[in-house]
Amino acid sequence: MKTLLITGVSGFLGWHIYQKTRSSWASFGTYFNHNVNSNDPNLIKVNLTDLAAVKEIFQRIKPDAVIHGAAQSKPNLCQEFPQASEAINLTASLEIARLCSQYHIPLVFTSTDLVFDGKNAPYSEHGPVSPVSVYGEQKVAAEKGILAIYPRAAICRMPLMFGSPSPSANSFLQPFLKTLQEGKELSLFTDEYRTAVGVNSAVDGLLLALEKVQGIIHLGGKERVSRYQFGLLMAAVFNIPREQIKPCLQSDVPMSAPRPQDVSLDSSLAFSLGYQPLSIKTELEAIRDEII
Repeated sequence: MKTLLITGVSGFLGWHIYQKTRSSWASFGTYFNHNVNSNDPNLIKVNLTDLAAVKEIFQRIKPDAVIHGAAQSKPNLCQEFPQASEAINLTASLEIARLCSQYHIPLVFTSTDLVFDGKNAPYSEHGPVSPVSVYGEQKVAAEKGILAIYPRAAICRMPLMFGSPSPSANSFLQPFLKTLQEGKELSLFTDEYRTAVGVNSAVDGLLLALEKVQGIIHLGGKERVSRYQFGLLMAAVFNIPREQIKPCLQSDVPMSAPRPQDVSLDSSLAFSLGYQPLSIKTELEAIRDEII
């Protein structure tokens, strides 16, 4: 069984990658602040900004492949603390690329649809990047730096993702549901569009990229929806009165990081390789059935 190193297993996406790969790989995961299972010897606490420590991990477990999912992925925090977020989003990512290059092993790097400015959607892999936030800028710098160091790497631009929570991280779905199930109103943007995807489909896409992709690929869902449209779908699936979902605009909510309006991804390249994300409704129904 080959060894897979997954960074950021305490995060929402990283946890799901780790769970999905444990039957087919000897999977190891790194975390820093949150130990999601203290009884699991394959979970390793490491500060990825400590480059010597990262090198030691590679020497110790000798991975056959790496999925680098660890990041500071909250745009507002990156905007407020750019130096701290750059250390993990850029510096650590480039070191991991160097090590994968030295070991001659596949590398998947999780990037974001927020590398675009939202003015020319849907975006293909060949569209010019034009980030409007520090987070987007850091991911663009990481993409370019990784490919310069290691052209064999797969750069996977991920959309908005949702799914069941990990032991230490929610998707955006959980606070939405909590608000609605408490009988409160939930205001959602009508002017922000994404190609949202369920996390299980996203993990399938990443594993496909690990096997088949070098360079940049988009792993968006098949539906372009606003946050408001997503909320209406969620309300229908979870039997919540749609009247609790209220429309609002991005400009109604002050935030540290600027937000692009439409970063929908054209993922036809991934579809041609066999990536088949489920519909948003189907993914939501599966989560509902898990809860019940």
